[in-house]
Amino acid sequence: MAIDTIPDTEQRRALALDKLGVIIAALAVYGAFLAPFATFRANRIVQGETRAILEALPPLLGYGLLFVLIAGAAIALLKTPAAVRMAAAVAVLVALALLIGISADHLMPADNAYARISPASGFWILIFAFALLIADALTRLAPGPGIRLLFLAGVLALIGAMLVTGRWDGLSILKEYASRADTFWAEAGRHLTLALGSLAAAALVGLPLGILCHRVDRLRNAVLSVLNAIQTIPSIALFGILIGPLGWIAAHVPGAMAIGVRGIGFAPAFVALFLYSLLPMVANTVVGLAGVPRAANDAARGIGMTDRQRLFAIELPLALPVILAGIRIVLVQNIGLATVAALIGGGGFGVFVFQGIGQTAMDLVLLGAAPTVLLAFVAAIVLDCLIEMIAADRGRSQAP
Repeated sequence: MAIDTIPDTEQRRALALDKLGVIIAALAVYGAFLAPFATFRANRIVQGETRAILEALPPLLGYGLLFVLIAGAAIALLKTPAAVRMAAAVAVLVALALLIGISADHLMPADNAYARISPASGFWILIFAFALLIADALTRLAPGPGIRLLFLAGVLALIGAMLVTGRWDGLSILKEYASRADTFWAEAGRHLTLALGSLAAAALVGLPLGILCHRVDRLRNAVLSVLNAIQTIPSIALFGILIGPLGWIAAHVPGAMAIGVRGIGFAPAFVALFLYSLLPMVANTVVGLAGVPRAANDAARGIGMTDRQRLFAIELPLALPVILAGIRIVLVQNIGLATVAALIGGGGFGVFVFQGIGQTAMDLVLLGAAPTVLLAFVAAIVLDCLIEMIAADRGRSQAP
């Protein structure tokens, strides 16, 4: 009898390669061995000198990081359980967060206040690769919204701990922050005011307008066509278009300048973000109301509820998940677009982005870009979880 040398099904499964894991492992290998881990600059604007992992870290930590990266890449490459993939990705990301700060201390010359150390392309590739592994693991595990919010809180706690304990103080982005701390928080407040204020204004106008469009077909087509046309205008062009009318209002309308209306600055940025916000708000309100089951409305009419009572007690609560999806689109969109408002004096994190571009100081660009990305990321996850929790609650309440 011939000896069967073919592995059994479980062995084959254990040795099988994960398709996405192949990409993640390739990125990890490239980031660890071929791309630079950190960049050293004699000052903030000169061309930097790149350093590989073993050059950027003390030998023991350098080899330790390479071992962790190889292990993480191997786990990603094979078809391992989702929980194992999650644990490996978290371990790698925590190691990268800790060691990039250590690399800044290791590379910084003694008594040199002008040198700058910043993460290089390899570091960012590794962050992207293992963040992708976390996203893949979360998709497979399919955790509930509460678990996802706890995970987000853990990520924010890690970032906060790195900042509070000074682990990243040697990095160039934190040095840029240290010299601009007061300005940073003032622009952060303005950025949030632009994003959240325009969202609130769009909700106040867009929700009633969406309800009206749901009730009147002719009005719906006209309003959505106009809002679609506004949405196609590039942001910089819309900011520029608004400078003229708002400048005229400031010059000719009594009291306009006293409340902050000017041709440049906060006012045109706020108006532009408000206009961009209207389409998602109105369209999602219309779609949400249109999706309310006819049986729910018929039952409400049958018990004698008025149109107003049906709207607030039946239609809007049932349409709330779709309306919140529109609010999510608006908030994430406005957080990003508020960066561009700095071009017309609107303030926000874009101030640092455009200052950095003008000074060829990429760390200053990151000082504006990093919190913008983090804010959009947090807003998207929180609102996604909120929408899912409301939808699940609606499902439970409608279950027999």
